[in-house]
Amino acid sequence: MSEITKSPAIKQGWLRALLIVIPFIIFTGIFQLIGMYVWSLISNQDFMDMAQNMANASTSSFAVLQVFGTIGTLLLVWIFTRFIDRENFVDIGFSLKKRSKDILYGLITGIFMMGIGSLLLYFSGNLTYDTINFNLIAFLQAVLLFIFVSINEEVFVRGYILRNMMGSMNKYIALVVSSLLFMALHLMNPNLSLVGVINLVLAGILLGIGYIFTKNLWFPLALHFSWNFFQGPIFGFEVSGTNTNSLISHTIQGSELLTGGKFGLEGSLVATALCSIAILVFWAIYKKQDIKIANPETI
Repeated sequence: MSEITKSPAIKQGWLRALLIVIPFIIFTGIFQLIGMYVWSLISNQDFMDMAQNMANASTSSFAVLQVFGTIGTLLLVWIFTRFIDRENFVDIGFSLKKRSKDILYGLITGIFMMGIGSLLLYFSGNLTYDTINFNLIAFLQAVLLFIFVSINEEVFVRGYILRNMMGSMNKYIALVVSSLLFMALHLMNPNLSLVGVINLVLAGILLGIGYIFTKNLWFPLALHFSWNFFQGPIFGFEVSGTNTNSLISHTIQGSELLTGGKFGLEGSLVATALCSIAILVFWAIYKKQDIKIANPETI
C-alpha cells in the first residue's frame, strides 16, 4: 500500500479544515510579499512605496501578487493533501472527465448574472452607460488576475475546506460553514456593506452547491472567474470593492441597496435575488444528476 492511500494523519475532516486556515494566511502573505518584491524589481519601483500604496495599485500589480499568492496556496494545499489527508492533490476536484458541461454552466452563469444585473439597473434608471474603451494589455492582465483569483479561493475554500468538512458533517452544513469562511476572507475588502456580507455568503453557497454533489472544482472555478471578470473588466463595476480597468464605463446613481455602490454589483439586492435564484436552479440540476448516478436504471 502506498503512502497516499493510507488513512489521514488527522482523522477528523473538520479539524484538518480548521488547521489549514492560519497557515493559509501566512503562506499567501509571504508569497505575495515575494511577488511584490519581484514586481518592484521588474517595474523599477520602490518596494516600500508599493507596499504602502497597494490600495491604488494597478491591475498588473494585483495580477502579479495574485499569481504569487496562488502559488503559495497551491503549495500549502498540496502539502496538507499529501501529508495530512494522504491523498492525491488532483483528487480535491481537478478531474476533467465529463466536466465540460460544468465549465460551460459556470461561464454562462457568470455572464448571465452580471448582464441581467446591469440591464436591470439600466432600465430602472440607476445606471447610465458612458463609453466603451478596449485596451488589449489591460484586458489580458484582467483575465490573468481573475483566473488566479478563482484558482486561489476555490482550491482553498471548496477544494480543501469544504471537501474535508463534508467528511465530518452533513454536506449542507459543511456548505454553509465553508461559505461563512469564504465571506470572512473578504471582510477586509474596501466598501463592504451588510448586503455585501450577505451576498458573499450566498455566493459561497452558489459556488459550492455543485461541489457537494460532484466533489469537482470546474463549475466553481468557471463561475468564480466569469462572475468577477464580467462584473469588473467588462461591465465596469468594482469587484468586491476593488477597481479594475473595464471595457464599459458607466455612472450609477440611486440607492446603494440597489446598485451595490462602491463594493460592486455583488453588494446589491439585485445580486441577492440573482444568487438566490441561481442556488435553487443549480441545486435542482446537481441533485437530479446525483439521483441519476445513484440510480442509473432511471436514466
